[in-house]
Amino acid sequence: MSKRPVSRRDFLQTSAAATVATTFLAPSVHAAGSDLLKIALVGCGGRGTGAAINALGADKNVKLVAVADVFEDRAKEGLEVVRAAFPDKVDVKPEYVFSGFDGYKAATDAADVVVMAAPPGFRPMHFAYAVEKGKHVFMEKPHAVDATGARSVIASAQVAKAKGLSVVSGFCYRFDPFKRETVKRLHDKAIGDINTIHTTFLTGELWTRGTKTNDPKQMEYQLRMWYYFTWLSGDFLVEQAIHNVDKACWVMNGEMPKSAVGLGGRHLRTDPKFGNIWDNFSIVYDYASGAKVVLQCRQMKDCVGDNNDAILGTNGRCDLMRHTIKSGGTTWTHPGKHDFGSMYQTEHDELFASIRAGAAVNDAERSANSTLMAIMGREAAYTGQRISWEKMLASKQNLLPASFDWVENPVPAVAMPGKTKFV
Repeated sequence: MSKRPVSRRDFLQTSAAATVATTFLAPSVHAAGSDLLKIALVGCGGRGTGAAINALGADKNVKLVAVADVFEDRAKEGLEVVRAAFPDKVDVKPEYVFSGFDGYKAATDAADVVVMAAPPGFRPMHFAYAVEKGKHVFMEKPHAVDATGARSVIASAQVAKAKGLSVVSGFCYRFDPFKRETVKRLHDKAIGDINTIHTTFLTGELWTRGTKTNDPKQMEYQLRMWYYFTWLSGDFLVEQAIHNVDKACWVMNGEMPKSAVGLGGRHLRTDPKFGNIWDNFSIVYDYASGAKVVLQCRQMKDCVGDNNDAILGTNGRCDLMRHTIKSGGTTWTHPGKHDFGSMYQTEHDELFASIRAGAAVNDAERSANSTLMAIMGREAAYTGQRISWEKMLASKQNLLPASFDWVENPVPAVAMPGKTKFV
């Protein structure tokens, strides 16, 4: 692992690099059906390796040429997972297995397309560098953990658009053909105007990992257990229930809420080893039209599970996860046979098809807004205050540590409504 520390200033300078460029570079790959597209994987955990496998399956003439992870062992393990799936499409030489805080740069430099799946606290920095270097990008959700990061992603997304780069985000439900058809019907007023969306993500316990140190203040511990620290994951609402937030944004046709209030807490994760995230949230988003989005999410064992989106309109209702619409005494259900896993492949199929066609797609700004909406709900719950969209856009919050190094990194206190202040 690299011992070179990376400061917060380095991070912000890197994140801003794309926005201050005075000339735009051409995309690294143009429309050329026979050209080899070289792929780099940044972040070699389960989601990263899954995304890399999807990327290799999306085009006939692609190869994985570089991998990077903050931990060398994770980089090597992830590489072998991908190699097992596509042995003929993996050409990663030992010197192209990168680790440390800045290994992503070398991996990005080696590729035409970058698959980004490191913890989301790093996403703005990784995305800004890829755009600066003229790379096409697939990046997992969420895109940031605070408003500062979300604004950086929006700025980089705009530069990527000007450069003609393709960017696809990992909001996988938007790539499910059954949900696409259902949402299209909603946008065509199949149930009239949307009044309420009640969306739930109630699930079980999260993974834990063994670490060399059991001290949560150590940087290595936080990175191995990244999900449990808000500066890395954004908390449960932002990292996982973000899909529910994004589905609501989709149904609302991109309209953002005017404000949010919320509640929740840390009922079972009381041990310091579980960092500083909560285990449940309940958020109400209010819209200028009077519509509401009610989000409930929970991550506890031995409790009922539920992942659904009930959408109520002036002339009917929709069950989005079951692709069913009821209106005027009639019921429409998508007639096909649903393949839940296809949406993960479709993300990459459409990304690589756009690169080959020279017709860039770019959903990064839209996806950054979904991310910011989730952060808005978290902050409303953390502080116990009503947070407006305008306040969220102007927030100066930056959750990143002062520097990235293998040293002790103090863990901020668990948020306490009424005491935690909005920044």
